[in-house]
Amino acid sequence: MSEAESLVMHPLAKYLRLDRFPPIWCAGCGCGIIMNCFVRAIDELGLDVDKMVVVSGIGCMGRIAGYLNMDSFHTTHGRPIAVAAGIKLANPELQVAVISGDGDLFAIGGNHFIHAARRNLDMLVICSNNFNYGMTGGQVGPTTPLEAFTTTTPYGNIEHPFNLVHLAAASGAVYVARWTALHVRRLTQSIKKALQKKGFKFIEVISPCPTLYGRYNKMGDPIQIMKWYKEVSEIRHGIDPTEAEISSSRIVVGEFVDIEKPTYDELVRKLILDVQRRLREGSQSES
Repeated sequence: MSEAESLVMHPLAKYLRLDRFPPIWCAGCGCGIIMNCFVRAIDELGLDVDKMVVVSGIGCMGRIAGYLNMDSFHTTHGRPIAVAAGIKLANPELQVAVISGDGDLFAIGGNHFIHAARRNLDMLVICSNNFNYGMTGGQVGPTTPLEAFTTTTPYGNIEHPFNLVHLAAASGAVYVARWTALHVRRLTQSIKKALQKKGFKFIEVISPCPTLYGRYNKMGDPIQIMKWYKEVSEIRHGIDPTEAEISSSRIVVGEFVDIEKPTYDELVRKLILDVQRRLREGSQSES
């Protein structure tokens, strides 16, 4: 690389597989913003990427595994948390993050999510919530708001959506937050906080999909969607996640849960040591 080229290199380029750029994401999509916030958090914390693993599933956000210059896995639909759990339990020294979309994590992958949170597996899960299946044609998903239009709900959605932060908190997550793609500084700080915390952490990011969801719901161009985020977002740290609503007139964002409790891998190691001690004591008593 020449000196001139090195002068214009983006400061976060070392975290990316530049040979795979430009990414496939549509103009105005929030996936690139989320990726930027994630690598910026890693950079500001000075984390060793050789000790990090990122796992993603199928969907627009799932492509992130191929763009990050670190160990990563692009798994089958709905299975990133299951794969991440195996990685963490096999090598507890690794820092594991799952970054995927709302359809992947909460439709086919829903049970993996709630049980990973229940067990308090030590991982960070970042969900890009664009309210539809963006990669496969804009179909209705588990987070699509009531009355919203998608390719499979041309007369308006009649299914009640998940409140993801409520689901995460009720399932046992030790850290739960929600931001929009507009809140880049707050999202970066939230990711930094979560990466330094032990246990199951969840961050929801309301992300624009101007090509499909935005177009079907007449939300305007990406700039207009970002302006809408600014107008309707309301920061409410520490409130009961059941009150963290998402509607056409209000998106409640903030940090809702921040607690401490033993992680699953810590309890597994403790159990192994306890069993080994009992076996030794039993062997000594027999002799």
